[in-house]
Amino acid sequence: MSPVHEGAVFTSLRTQLQEAAEAFADGPDALEGILLGIVDDVDRAVREPLEIFPVCHHSPASAIAMARRLREKQPKVVYLELCEDMAPLLTELRNCRLPVAAQAFASEVDGFPPAWAPLSVVAPITEASAEYQAIAYALDTPDVELVLVDRSSDHVFQWQAQEERSTPTDGPDSPAVPEEAALHGGAVGLEIGDLRPRFADLEEHLLRHGRVRHWSEWWHQYVEVPLGDADHESYRQVMLLIGSLFRRLAPGNPRRVRVDEDRERHMWTRMRAHLASSGVDPADCLYVCGAFHAVSQVAEFGVRGTDTFEIPPPSASTWQYGLIPSSHAAIEAQFGLAAGSVSIAATEWAKNLSRARVRPYRLQGQAGTKKPSKAPKTVASAAPAPQQEPSDRLSGFLRRPPELDPLDRSELLGWSVEIVRAARRNGYLASTADAIAVFETSILLAGMRDRSKPTPYDFQDAAVTCIEKDVVPGRRDVRRLVEIMMGGDRVGQVGYDSLPPLARDVHDRLAPLNLRLQRRGVERALLDIASRPELERCSDVLWMLRYLMPQGAVRLIMGERRLGERPIQESWDVRLGTHQRALIELGYEGVSIEQVLEQRLRRAAYGPRSTAATVLEAVEDATLYLRSRRLADELGTRALEVLAAERSADGAPEVLRRIRRLLGYYRTSESVLPAWIEAFVKTGYAHYCTLLPKAFTDEEATVGQVAAMLGFLCSMESMALSLGCDRTQLELAVAQSHPEEPSKTALLWAAQVQLGNLSRSDLRTRCDQLLGDPLAVPTYPRYLSGFLHALEPAPQLADFVVEAVSNAFARLPDPVLLPWLPSLISTLRSGGAELAPLLVREAGRIFPGRLAALDAWVPPWQSQAEAPRTPSRPEGGATLLAAHPTACEAVSALLGCEGPWATAASAPRSAALVDRHPDTAVALGALLTDR
Repeated sequence: MSPVHEGAVFTSLRTQLQEAAEAFADGPDALEGILLGIVDDVDRAVREPLEIFPVCHHSPASAIAMARRLREKQPKVVYLELCEDMAPLLTELRNCRLPVAAQAFASEVDGFPPAWAPLSVVAPITEASAEYQAIAYALDTPDVELVLVDRSSDHVFQWQAQEERSTPTDGPDSPAVPEEAALHGGAVGLEIGDLRPRFADLEEHLLRHGRVRHWSEWWHQYVEVPLGDADHESYRQVMLLIGSLFRRLAPGNPRRVRVDEDRERHMWTRMRAHLASSGVDPADCLYVCGAFHAVSQVAEFGVRGTDTFEIPPPSASTWQYGLIPSSHAAIEAQFGLAAGSVSIAATEWAKNLSRARVRPYRLQGQAGTKKPSKAPKTVASAAPAPQQEPSDRLSGFLRRPPELDPLDRSELLGWSVEIVRAARRNGYLASTADAIAVFETSILLAGMRDRSKPTPYDFQDAAVTCIEKDVVPGRRDVRRLVEIMMGGDRVGQVGYDSLPPLARDVHDRLAPLNLRLQRRGVERALLDIASRPELERCSDVLWMLRYLMPQGAVRLIMGERRLGERPIQESWDVRLGTHQRALIELGYEGVSIEQVLEQRLRRAAYGPRSTAATVLEAVEDATLYLRSRRLADELGTRALEVLAAERSADGAPEVLRRIRRLLGYYRTSESVLPAWIEAFVKTGYAHYCTLLPKAFTDEEATVGQVAAMLGFLCSMESMALSLGCDRTQLELAVAQSHPEEPSKTALLWAAQVQLGNLSRSDLRTRCDQLLGDPLAVPTYPRYLSGFLHALEPAPQLADFVVEAVSNAFARLPDPVLLPWLPSLISTLRSGGAELAPLLVREAGRIFPGRLAALDAWVPPWQSQAEAPRTPSRPEGGATLLAAHPTACEAVSALLGCEGPWATAASAPRSAALVDRHPDTAVALGALLTDR
């Protein structure tokens, strides 16, 4: 802190504050040190050769003072408190409709904790902000240089701890964050001038004595309104006073203080370096920064400060830059402001422009701004204001009584009528009497709060008091209606020319649909691909956007995409204008959506938590959306590696479903199966044979997972055996399985029937024994659940499952069946809902279709003979072959066997061979009879 100078500008003010400190404080030391220190901070800042312009973020008073000062001073260099790496983005602002936010984005981090990724920093810019006035002046005025001097986006995370990345709320009375508040996502917000007390007791004291509800209302009433018409010196000294007050009364958080001081050292180091390299006179420069940093006490402060600060190098993270849409609600949510405060500030900005007759700066060609009716005078025609010695404006400003703003009855009447009209449109039973009540209550509330004119916040409270009822009839309450009436939530938009290449490519490829993609809201796209085949490319883009973007950005109404099928007609709801931020952030990951999708699929396949099911899903998505055989083969090889490393059956059902779909697709679309498919089937057969005994006894493995393993082994068996696998592996795995849970036991029985180790008659006998055992009847539904899951590896057992269920209903008495029935229904519904249709179709085939035929109907399993039949010896078979030898001769020639054909006299020799060795024929007959 600089010492007190004798004969300084603020000598009179120092004397008055010293006398006040001695009169009101217990001792002169503490309070006197704070008050005189504040005056010293202001004195030091106003004496700096490089003019410091303190501002508050999104403050209309700061914007008005900035526009006025720029036209008076006409500086040649403007130093702005903004991340120095965001400078190339500022020229793109003229292609956007404000508010927008400059964003720095890093999806892959190097030097930061991986949990922080992705890193994102945003700096919102509105028209009613001092920084926009400085940017517009510097970019549209010849020979004026704009220099950003704040630390880079990378240093934001280097100097900031993870626990400090949250934003404080405005208070317990703050309304819920609207939908538009998500436009910034999880980015860290940067603002010029965080003028809010860091001392909680001070903020509570100001709110209580100011008779306001939140900080935004206090700032509007006691800073914005008095400084709206103040001259430049008064504005500057008051803002310096506020910044010094909040700085000296801030709690001593060592880390936050160190970050603030490092930022100030960084900015002054950059400015001194630029002054030395350019040779510009400091008197021709303007330093725009927050009032909190304008009264810095670091040794590097000023053009004559020390140069001891070393800026650390950035990390190895790769940063991408762009502009994203912002909104008033997003800014309020980002920086903890009251809902509607930024909209009210925008309305106050428009009033101040007409009242102060200040011509603001706007970028040429700026979208969303009104063109001036008259040609403005060029800045070069006006001579810059001469440098004046600083004078004490604080004493007069602090002693001056507040100017009472007279009541504008016509404005208040207009507000009252408009809010009643808006309330009626939203379902409230409001009338003219409510408009009169709102008008009178607004004046009453302003009087109770020592105000001559109701503020928008007073009017809002009055409207809620007079119109709001117990229940909100519509989607919006009265408080929200007042915010909309005062200006509403203005949402910005990034122009086509300022979009990243990926976003522009998406717009170009969807151009045949003739949609207004920049418009916020829903655009319906109807694609008749059968009559217009060129629209299939648009369909591909929409499917990829549906995969990559958040839910709701691209929503499918009609149509589907499956392996091996071509689309015919599709219908989409497209909201790219509403989700412009998400589309822009996709551009940070690649130059095309195909590249981004490939990166996402690789990340999912090679992630630390990837499973065989997730990798197969990536293979399927690569085939569906990218139609890339190269990527599918690479990811398929990865699926093979992941499957071999798994030690549980958790993903078996998903693996079975996806490998079946992929196998069916490649069999119908290509002549030769990919090598990875064959290797996957071969490895999966051996892998699941190894895991099968443990899965049968593992309590954490469900019956559905074990059934999926058996389904893989049985359905892929023929292919696996052709690739060199041994069926003995499966037989040994089944023989080593000894489950105790009833559903898994039934599943094992079905597997034994599938392998031929258990006949159907034996399986039927076991089920009959379960129904005859009173102790086993309560667990019979779990056996049925196992049989139902057995349809996955053995779908030919569907008739037997129908038989098992029918026997239970036929044999069990009602006292046993009725308590048992709910358990059966819940078990079948929860355990095998996807297999129930197969069971229903089989029951429809077996049972009679008419009710009249039910009485005479005999179940097919009861009409079959229980005893095996001995097959009769075929008579005359050899005689038939001898009479028609053509087929046998063709087979004989194919096998290379030549010899005389047997005559009819020698034909009975084959029958005699069967008579001598009948065992083979009897076994074959028994097997065919059982099936």
